[in-house]
Amino acid sequence: MNAIIIEDEYLAAAELERLLGEVAPSMTILTKLDSVSESVKWLRKNKADVIFMDIHLGDGQSFDIFEQVEIMVPVIFITAYDEYALKAFKYQGIDYILKPFDKEELQQALNKLESLSPVNVPFPVASLAVYQERFLVTVGTKMKSVTVGDVAYFMADGKYLVLFTRDGQNYILDQTISGIEMKLNPAQFFKINRKFIISYNSIKEMVKYSNSRIKIVLTPAPPAGIEAIVSAERIQEFKQWLNQ
Repeated sequence: MNAIIIEDEYLAAAELERLLGEVAPSMTILTKLDSVSESVKWLRKNKADVIFMDIHLGDGQSFDIFEQVEIMVPVIFITAYDEYALKAFKYQGIDYILKPFDKEELQQALNKLESLSPVNVPFPVASLAVYQERFLVTVGTKMKSVTVGDVAYFMADGKYLVLFTRDGQNYILDQTISGIEMKLNPAQFFKINRKFIISYNSIKEMVKYSNSRIKIVLTPAPPAGIEAIVSAERIQEFKQWLNQ
């Protein structure tokens, strides 16, 4: 499988290439590109099977690349910013890895890549829309499966991720909020800030808040003292999500 790396930090690109050499020795890194303009120039004349892409580049965001050249291969985003995960999914993203990352996280992304397509066969975006339907949770010594339709929202609580159901139950998941976002249908779920991913059906009321933000009244209500506020940088996308 042939890959390219789009990353404007030399050391970060070199470290990613080194780790890929360890976890995917059969993968060939065709080139490393450090800007939107260089990436567009290369992609207009060349092809790869997968792209590893940072979001913030020296001359813009990597999303600008998609506006100038058609990309029909899977993209694994690797970035220090967690607020672009939903947008990344719209641009061929199959995984979203936050820096700093380790070999295990990279291996998980490659496992997802392998499960989506045969080796060396690029695939269109339509084949990427595979969303998680059930979540296995533990209740004491027992286990149960929660369907996605029963999920009201997910809330990050320190090092834990908590799933809240529409009937008021909550369960701890062994996942991260950024990781779970990529597995959810973006038509139904939206990440309003670093703490919450909410289901459309969990919205009881929306109230104007300070600094042009929006407060979401959720049902069931979050734990006492915790408010669900749409962050300022997510307001525009949130409004578009509500209006689709």
